[in-house]
Amino acid sequence: MQVLRTRRRRLLVLTALLFAASGGPTAVADPHHADPLQRRVDAVHDTGVVGVSAEVTSPGTRAVARAGVAERGTRRPMPPGGRFRIGSATKTFTATVVLQLVGEGRMSLEDTVERWLPGVVGGGGPGGSSVTVRQLLQHTSGIPEVLPEIAALGSADGYRAERFRTYTPEELAGLAMRRSQDVPTEAAWSYSNTNYILAAMIIREVTGRSWDREVEDRIIRPLGLRGTSTPGTSPFIPGPHARAYTAFGTGTGTGAGIDVTALNASMAVGSGAVISTTHDLSRFYTALLGGRLLEPAELDEMTATVPAPEMGVRYGLGLGEIPLPCGGSYFGHPGELLGYRTWAGITRDGSRTAVVYATSDGGPDTQQAMRTLVEQELCGAAPGKGPAKGR
Repeated sequence: MQVLRTRRRRLLVLTALLFAASGGPTAVADPHHADPLQRRVDAVHDTGVVGVSAEVTSPGTRAVARAGVAERGTRRPMPPGGRFRIGSATKTFTATVVLQLVGEGRMSLEDTVERWLPGVVGGGGPGGSSVTVRQLLQHTSGIPEVLPEIAALGSADGYRAERFRTYTPEELAGLAMRRSQDVPTEAAWSYSNTNYILAAMIIREVTGRSWDREVEDRIIRPLGLRGTSTPGTSPFIPGPHARAYTAFGTGTGTGAGIDVTALNASMAVGSGAVISTTHDLSRFYTALLGGRLLEPAELDEMTATVPAPEMGVRYGLGLGEIPLPCGGSYFGHPGELLGYRTWAGITRDGSRTAVVYATSDGGPDTQQAMRTLVEQELCGAAPGKGPAKGR
């Protein structure tokens, strides 16, 4: 159980931020040159991950850097435009769909869970009649976390036994309700993937169509996100991708862990199931902050934040607000799902983005190195600073 609790903490702190695209020239950084982005990517790789890839954009420019390999024990480089499981950056997609439905007058943020999912939330935790949609998206519902109940995420043996298992959202909600004794009573904010599983269920009830279909039709297709998909019950990552590895908390470093690339991510519907690329995440977050996906009122709701002590940031509706070392803040959502971890960000005005993803657990400094890369790149927003100039 301690391993599961440790795992949940890592899944909490890691979750994907964001990225933005522009149609300017692409510069793939040469590791032999003194390129700031390449140096920062190399620094992430030096913490013990198998592979790492990053992209930075600003108006008219785009820079990319990679380090490590796509598959342990080979010399295959990290693939350009590689696809990966974005983990909790999925939550921004889900929150966007919910807020679109709010803007269309089909539901309200003040609707209770009980209105749309009668009898689903209960047990020893908060009842569905006392939890609103806003509280789900904001992680202030008090609903318990389901992930410790998922064997495939907890150990190598559990992964081998259940990596192809399909979960229904109803089953996941039931598993979460069994954990009502774990609900914190002293804090108003508590991260729980169950919140977004329930949000996906509400999307289905409001629209009569699955969460996957709504994300595809409302976000992926309109924005032309060709490398983005909602895999449903398929355990495979389509297109070019690097392998993923994890040691399930039993070791760190490049040599630690087993290959966990194949995974039926149905346990993460609404909360962590999306597959994407750095370029697509860039386009998504740029469109979102630029007002292409939400009307001003709904975007204001999404970016209105409350303290999130567990993550050390502020949190809105499917978006984190993180302070920048050079002053101000940026928006995004970190993410991790079995051997794929990402950290990315977009400036408040949407003019500059940075995202980095890595494969494998890495070491104790990996997360900080990823965050440092993003924040230094976002702080280098003035012309001539950083690697975002097309070369």
